[in-house]
Amino acid sequence: MAAQRQTLSGPAGQLEVVVEQGSDTPPFVAIVCHPHPLFGGTMDNKVVTTLARLARDKGAVVVRFNFRGVGESQGAYSDGIGETEDLLAIHSWLTHQYPQLPLWLSGFSFGSFVAARGAEILKANGMPARELLLVAPPVHHYPFAEIEDTGCPVTVVQGEDDEVVPAEQVFRWAEQTPLAPDLVRFPDCGHFFHGKLVDLKEVAASHLPG
Repeated sequence: MAAQRQTLSGPAGQLEVVVEQGSDTPPFVAIVCHPHPLFGGTMDNKVVTTLARLARDKGAVVVRFNFRGVGESQGAYSDGIGETEDLLAIHSWLTHQYPQLPLWLSGFSFGSFVAARGAEILKANGMPARELLLVAPPVHHYPFAEIEDTGCPVTVVQGEDDEVVPAEQVFRWAEQTPLAPDLVRFPDCGHFFHGKLVDLKEVAASHLPG
């Protein structure tokens, strides 16, 4: 199915989304969250589209979307709190369209905080994700330590030469958090995974819902 760009109702107004479906009988659904809205992050970021294409090619129904205040999405930046509400609205729509399918939830940079926070809320609501992928999580800037139970396996991918997120802080957090993530370190890799997208795709592929 060709990518369908549409708008959905969100808590702060309309949300701009792209929906792709890889097969007529999708094995799972996927949502990919984009990086920081105030620093040029959109759903068309190359890390986001790489993860979305991976899930689509595995047959999934994939949604990527612009957070409030980005692109055609209405509203304004809300420090990850309102953006989590946006994610939950997307999830509600997706599960209504495709009930009973497991969820693969992922996020890059700022989007990883939204994904992790959303995953904890989904678990508390009795609808846990099947897998959670956090790429370059900005643990130095957002309260990841407050996220303690997502109810699903967590994978963290972090470049060792990240110029935006302090890699050592991510490694330390990954060792200490009760989420007990599978930590994958990428040597010679900066924040935006230049030249490493194929490697990222391979890691992500090994953590899809099975």
